[in-house]
Amino acid sequence: MHVPPVKSVMVLAGVSGLVRDAFGDTILRQAKQAVMLDIEAIERHECFIPQAMVTEFLWEIERRAREVNIGLLAAPVVSLTNYGSWGRYVLAADCLGEALIRAASTLHYHSTGDSMQIVDDGRIARISFVNATRGRRGYSHVASGTVAVILSILRAYLGAGFVPRQIELDAPRPQTRTPFEDSFRCPVLFDAAAVTVCIDASLLKRQPASGARPALVTIEDVARALSQPVGLGSFLGVVAWHIRAQVQAGVLSIDSTARAMGTSVRTLQRVLRRDNGVDFRELANAVRLRRAEELLRGTTVSITQIAMDFGYSSPANFSRAFRKASGLAPNEYRQQLLTK
Repeated sequence: MHVPPVKSVMVLAGVSGLVRDAFGDTILRQAKQAVMLDIEAIERHECFIPQAMVTEFLWEIERRAREVNIGLLAAPVVSLTNYGSWGRYVLAADCLGEALIRAASTLHYHSTGDSMQIVDDGRIARISFVNATRGRRGYSHVASGTVAVILSILRAYLGAGFVPRQIELDAPRPQTRTPFEDSFRCPVLFDAAAVTVCIDASLLKRQPASGARPALVTIEDVARALSQPVGLGSFLGVVAWHIRAQVQAGVLSIDSTARAMGTSVRTLQRVLRRDNGVDFRELANAVRLRRAEELLRGTTVSITQIAMDFGYSSPANFSRAFRKASGLAPNEYRQQLLTK
C-alpha cells in the first residue's frame, strides 16, 4: 500500500494562534475537527503527521474564513527557529552556505517526500524546494510557508531586513501578485518548477548576522531527539507516528488515522493485519505505553493524570495495561528508576 509522505507537525507552529486571532476560535475549532486532529495541541512537539493533513488543515481554514492568502498571513510566524533540534542544527552552521547544505542533506529528519537543492552559478544562488504535496488543494499556502522558512534561514545570516532578488512559486498564478510581492518585498513568479528563492551567490559565505557563538548541536543530537525516524518510510511507521501525534494531542481515533492515511478504516485494519500481523488497537496500545514509559521516566506527572490523558477509564485500567506490557505496575516502574 502507498506510504504517504510525512512532515514534522512543527511546520505549523504558531499558525493556530494566528488563525484564532485573525478569524476567531470557531473557525480554528472547525478546521481541527475537519482533519480530526487537534493540531494546536501538538504543533510545537517533535512528532510527525501525514503531509496531506497539513494541506487539508490549511485548506479548511481557507474555505471557512474565505481567505485565499492564509500562507501569506502565516508567513511572519513561520520560521526554522520553531523547528526544534533540527532547526537548531541547521542554524548552528558557521556560514549561510553550510546552513543551506545542512538543511538539504538532513531534510529527512523533518519530512519525507520533499527535496531541497542549492544551485550556485557563481553569480546567483538558487535555493529550491520541492514539496511532496504540491498540486493538492491548500498547497498554495504551503508554498508561501516554504518561502518563509527559507527566508528565516537567510535572515539568520543576512539580517532581519534582507530581501531576495526574486522568488518563484510552483503554484498557479493568482489574480494578482501584489499581496505576494508586498509580503516578500521582491518580484514573485508563479507556475515554476519548484519553490525557489534567488540571492547573490557571494552571500553564501556570510556568517551569522548576530555574531553570537552558534549552538553546539550535532546531527547525532537531532537523531536522538527525533528517535531516529527510520520507520517513516513504511506504512506501519507512518501509522505509528500518527497515533503518537494523536496520543500527544489527547484524542486517539482509528477514523482520524484512516483519514490521515487516505484510506478507509476497513482497509487500514486489513493492511495492518496482512502486512504487519497487528491490529490498530494493539498498535495504539503499544504506542501509548511507550509514551507512558517516557512520561514516567522523564516527568513527575501523576499516574492518574497519565491515565486520564491517555483515555483510560481509570488509573487501575491503565496500571493493568502497563503491567501486562512491561511486567511492572507504573509506580513500580518509576520506583525502579529511582533506585538505579
